[in-house]
Parts: sequence; C-alpha cells; structure tokens
Amino acid sequence: MAEALLQVVLANLSTLIEDEFALITGVGEEMKKLSSTLSTVQAVVEDAEMKQIESKPIQDWLLKLNDLIYEIDDLLDEYATETSKLKQKNSKFGRYTPNQILFRHKIGTRINEVSEKLDEVAAERAKFHLREMAFRERPIEVAAARETGSILNESHRQVYGREEDAEKIVDILVNQVNDNDEISILPIIGVGGLGKTTFAQLVYNDRRVVDHFDVRIWVCVSDNFDLKTLVKAMIESRADCAPDLSRLDTLQRRLWELLNNKRYLLVLDDVWNEDQEKWCELKKVVACGSNGSSIIVTTRLKKVADIMRTLPSHQLTGLSKQYCWMLLRERAFGQENERFPNLEAIGKQIANKCAGVPLAAKTLGGLLRFKREEKDWNHVKESEIWELPQEEYSILPALRLSYHHLPLALRQCLVLRNKN
Repeated sequence: MAEALLQVVLANLSTLIEDEFALITGVGEEMKKLSSTLSTVQAVVEDAEMKQIESKPIQDWLLKLNDLIYEIDDLLDEYATETSKLKQKNSKFGRYTPNQILFRHKIGTRINEVSEKLDEVAAERAKFHLREMAFRERPIEVAAARETGSILNESHRQVYGREEDAEKIVDILVNQVNDNDEISILPIIGVGGLGKTTFAQLVYNDRRVVDHFDVRIWVCVSDNFDLKTLVKAMIESRADCAPDLSRLDTLQRRLWELLNNKRYLLVLDDVWNEDQEKWCELKKVVACGSNGSSIIVTTRLKKVADIMRTLPSHQLTGLSKQYCWMLLRERAFGQENERFPNLEAIGKQIANKCAGVPLAAKTLGGLLRFKREEKDWNHVKESEIWELPQEEYSILPALRLSYHHLPLALRQCLVLRNKN
C-alpha cells in the first residue's frame, strides 16, 4: 500500500511546490526537502513490500511509514484547502496579510515536524539492506516475470482440482462441430494467481489435444498487443526460429503459409488488450486455418473475454481449502518423509486464508521451505496482511502483478479503502 500512496503524495507535492502561494511564502522549499526524502524512501519500498511477510521488522517499518505518509497526505489536503481560501480573500500576494503570516508559520512548523519524523523512518531503512529500484525499471521486470511458455513443468504435472475443468475444455476443443468457418474462441477468465496459465498448459499438452490439432501455437501476450510482435511470436512458436523479417505484410504471408488449411490451436496467454480494433486486426491475420481451428484466451478481464469470444467464457474458480493445503505442503516439505504434525496444523490454517488462490498457496509454501520452527509458521499465519479484504489479496507479494498492473487511480482507491 505504501508504494501507491507514495506516488500520489509525491504527485501532489510536485503540484503544490510550483503553486504561487508556496513560492511567495517560502513553503515550497520545505516541500522540496520533504519530496526529496520521500523519493529516497520510494526507491526501496517495493522491495520492502515483497519481503514483509518473512520479516516482522520490515513489516513494522512499513506500518510506520504508512502512518506517516497518511499524515503527510492529510497535511497536504489541509494546505491545499487553506491556500484556496486565502486566494479567494486576497487577489494579490504582493505583501503578507496577518492571516497569511500566521498560516505560513503554522504550516511551516508542521512540515518541519513531519520532515523530522520522515528522516528518522528513512534512516531505519539502511538496517534492512533493501534493494533500490528506479520506477522506470519496473515495467521491464514485470514483463519478464509474466512471460509464459507452453511446457507444463514436471513439478506441476499434478494440477490439483482442475480435472473437471480440463475435461470440459478438451471436450469442446476436440468434439466441437462448427456449422460455419468461424474460428472458435474460448476465453478462460480468473483473477491473478488463480492458475489460468497452468490450466491452459494442462489443456494444451493433453494427448487428445496434441493428436487432434495439426498445429499448436503458444504466445504470451501480456501488455504488448502489437500485431507485428504477435505475428512474429506465432511464427517463431511454429517454426522454432525467430523470423528475420521487418515488414508486416511479409510476416503475415509467412504465418499464412504455416496455418493455411491446417487445423490449429492458438493459445493467447495473459491478454489485457481492450481495444476491439486491435483484436479484429489479429483475427483477420489468423483466419486461414481449416474448420475446427480454435483459440484459447486467458485473461483476468471480463471485458477482454467479451470482446474476443465466440464461445461462452470459462470462469475458473478458487481451489478448495484441501487443495490449497496440498499445494502449500508440497512446496514447504518437498519429498521429506518426516511428518511435522504441529506445523501441518498451522499450515492448514494458512492455506485456509489463501482464498483458493494457488499462487498464494505455492508462494507461501516456498516461503516456509526448510523452516521447521513453529514461530516462523505462526508469523506468516498472524501477518497483518491477512486483515485486508479478500478482493485485495492481489497485493500479497505472491500476487503483486495484478496490483502493479492497476492504473495509479485504482491503486489509490485500494489505499483509501484501507485508510478508511
């Protein structure tokens, strides 16, 4: 939460620093110092938020920082309100009125006080050895972390709780009968971390699917719904080599050669694009397969599914508490034969809090790997992050991709809900 509110507060500070009243009264210089310190702290906040589950001191530091940022946010709101009133009373700032002098002293004192508190909190960050990350680096890291492939890892061949879903999708793909030449497009919808990619991999590698389709293509889309990039990725997936081509027309012809009169399955994984025109352009390019060709789309957004689908969307639901515990236990204990009844009792309580999200269960299991003390397991179970409403679980470090993808305005909504 600290990161989102920090961005909002820094944006407000940037605006207020350039305000005429701040420049004339000198408050702007104090705001600049406050902004500089906040920017320094911002560089390590993302790393701190990722590490807070396994470190109580870092969690406590973030709570102190959060409280302080809220205090600064309230102070800036008050400042903006008061300056607005003063500007209405005084059309000129050429000389100070008594009210302006009093307000200047009051707000300057409060900014200095909060700056001293912030300096103390900022100094504490050194003892945690947090990694600094410039904001411009994050999109690259997020994109790399979200890239997926079609191979179902050996450790994931047992995909818990998805057998019925997989049978339903495989049956649609293999036994569908089309009365027209339209490509069948089946979206799979689910929140971040619910296992859409793993589920799609399970279907993609099913022996019946492998035998049914002449060509299978897997493309990880994410944020970049660029036609040329996607066509290149499709050709590379099929031809096992990256095409050294730059013209879109040439790429389209090459893809046509690979798909023409073939029954193909195309998986577009992790789609976020809501631009219907972009989808229509891509659909025209791939409309060259034979009858029975299908496209599977995995997405978190219902709007994306509604734009793309020709078949009813398949909504993935959360796993049962039992399956969440099985995933957590597998990651936490591996192949150990030794039983830890005391830890398993705590682990089941942790699994119950995962809201059916496999990624949360697997990540927390990995966090507890080789930890065999009850205090470590209890720390995870009792973490304050569980106090968040269920729909906000995406800000768990395990599920931060969903949170980071949100526009800043929506992040602020989550912050304000927690504040209230």
